[in-house]
Amino acid sequence: MKPYYSEDGITIYHGDCRDMPWVIEDADLIVTDPPYPDWHQEYAQADIGFLKQFPVQQFVFWSARAVFPLDYTAIHIWDKRIGVGCQYERIFERGGGTSYRVFRCSLINSPVTATFARDDFTGHPSQKPVRVLRELIRLGRPGWIVDPFMGSGSTLIAARQEGRKAIGIEIEERYCEIAVRRLAQGVLPI
Repeated sequence: MKPYYSEDGITIYHGDCRDMPWVIEDADLIVTDPPYPDWHQEYAQADIGFLKQFPVQQFVFWSARAVFPLDYTAIHIWDKRIGVGCQYERIFERGGGTSYRVFRCSLINSPVTATFARDDFTGHPSQKPVRVLRELIRLGRPGWIVDPFMGSGSTLIAARQEGRKAIGIEIEERYCEIAVRRLAQGVLPI
């Protein structure tokens, strides 16, 4: 399959990650944010169980209101610094450390909140802060990073800022295009 984008050690594939295990199997670290079944009803039956087949360290963002369906070694918390709604999300670590950490960074749901997070607003409904992703990458094992649910490309931006090679897979082409634009901007490290 031809990449949607490939430059400077960052590659994007447009498609369903469950159909591309050959892309994920060479990962040294998986950092991802799959759709949460309690937020996206169209994904209520989404199965992330396929991640079990990859015996590498993984950081998987997951809703505070849904049961995480896989085994894990640690739970980290992303404190969104908001006083309403869901104030945090869990980040399950699989195949890695056992220490628990809290990452504090503003939720990115508008251009204003993106400014507080020192990030850019992409319009993705579940955008993660690059700063939190960079911290996770620093905790992770060295080598290739794969994000099988890439969204607007925040993991790829963080990987590039950390000097790491990364692959992202996204099923919706509009988000692939947003990620390509973000990568072309040459986002500076925070």
